[in-house]
Amino acid sequence: MTDQYVSPLSKRYASEEMLKLFSQDKKFTTWRRLWIALAEAEMELGLPITKEQVDELKAHVNDINYEEAEAREREVRHDVMSHVYAYGLQCPKAKGIIHLGATSCYVGDNTDLILMREGLELIKKRLVEVMRVLADFAMEYRSLPTLGFTHYQPAQPTTVGKRAALWLMELKLDYEDLCYVADSLGFRGVKGTTGTQASFLDLFEGDHEKVKALDKAVSKKMGFDKIYPVTGQTYSRKVDTRVLSVLAGIAQSAHKFTNDIRLLQHMKEIEEPFGSKQIGSSAMAYKRNPMRSERIASLADFVMSNVMNPMLVASTQWFERTLDDSANKRLSVPEGFLATDAILLIWRNVADGLIVHKKVIEKHLMEELPFMATENIMMEAVKRGGDRQELHEKIRELSMIAGANVKDKGEKNNLLELIAAEPAFGITADELEGLMDPSLYVGRAPEQTKEFIEEDILPILAAVERPVSENVKN
Repeated sequence: MTDQYVSPLSKRYASEEMLKLFSQDKKFTTWRRLWIALAEAEMELGLPITKEQVDELKAHVNDINYEEAEAREREVRHDVMSHVYAYGLQCPKAKGIIHLGATSCYVGDNTDLILMREGLELIKKRLVEVMRVLADFAMEYRSLPTLGFTHYQPAQPTTVGKRAALWLMELKLDYEDLCYVADSLGFRGVKGTTGTQASFLDLFEGDHEKVKALDKAVSKKMGFDKIYPVTGQTYSRKVDTRVLSVLAGIAQSAHKFTNDIRLLQHMKEIEEPFGSKQIGSSAMAYKRNPMRSERIASLADFVMSNVMNPMLVASTQWFERTLDDSANKRLSVPEGFLATDAILLIWRNVADGLIVHKKVIEKHLMEELPFMATENIMMEAVKRGGDRQELHEKIRELSMIAGANVKDKGEKNNLLELIAAEPAFGITADELEGLMDPSLYVGRAPEQTKEFIEEDILPILAAVERPVSENVKN
């Protein structure tokens, strides 16, 4: 429909896989799977529930009668009870045992935990794909010298590959955080109305061991070994904060990457991919705007700000629970995943098509290299009998002159000529030119990059299954 609002996350950015994960079908079929797991476990532990009833529930997992559920919700204004009613219409034999002993959060909270776990797994695969592309890029350009920057001022040279390794290092931290949170994610299980399991204790006539067994059995059936040992009506809303904090961490890394790419593109050193028919500006036809990097940054802003939502929810819960978390969670959790999914898809697309302009990189580096080489020049002059303190002052004075020539007069950097003409150094112009090899000034950048990729990144790449290929929508 074109006359109603449609979220850009679903229309323009997120993948079909992530959209399906947070779809209505996935949500409500998971509710039904949870009701089946509960009924089946209760039957196995001796409650008067028959296999025929469980089989009837299983036969209607996927054919959700949405119209009946929606009509019922308009009457009772309760989504869970509306779907219990609709499921009962399809399963008349099992109608009386659906949701037995449970509260709404049994299906609501446990479903959220299932979806977040599956979402983190998909995000992990997307993250590793970005790491895979950046690792290839870093290895290819690990020995290409480039001007380093601190405070966005020219600094000691590094290499293009080493700079990519810095991006990768941040993603490695994100990967570790993601794995920790995903591995520690538990299941709410069956805890009852206020988390005391009173209803289940009543069903099992005071048998505490059977109640504990039910909690474990249902969680196991739904694929969870870890169960939160105590809850209120809900699992702690700090769990949502932990999950969305991981997504926000990825967004931080993505934003940092796009900052660097946009600055490099301004300098014409490295550019993001640009389509042969792509339009950079509606007015300035010559422009090659870093549109994809800007889109990543924009989505990253959203994800980073979104983490405030579960923080506010968790900090303002009252006792065993209040319902002011509900509407917020319906927005913040799915949209956090959808936006992060989009960020990683676009990021992979950008990283896989980066255009490196080696001649421009070399030009910028050589313009500044005489300044970078002054320490080496000074040490060589000392070896030839010069006074270190005197030479340091001479270099400072000559650097100021050369800098003024560049900035005030628009001339080339003539520092080497000035040093060659200064008797105190005792070094010829040809000898100074011999010190202008950029590879002399990058330290262990090539070796660091290679070691980092081989020792830290490749094991991660080997451990994670590659996802189904997804194209960037726009």
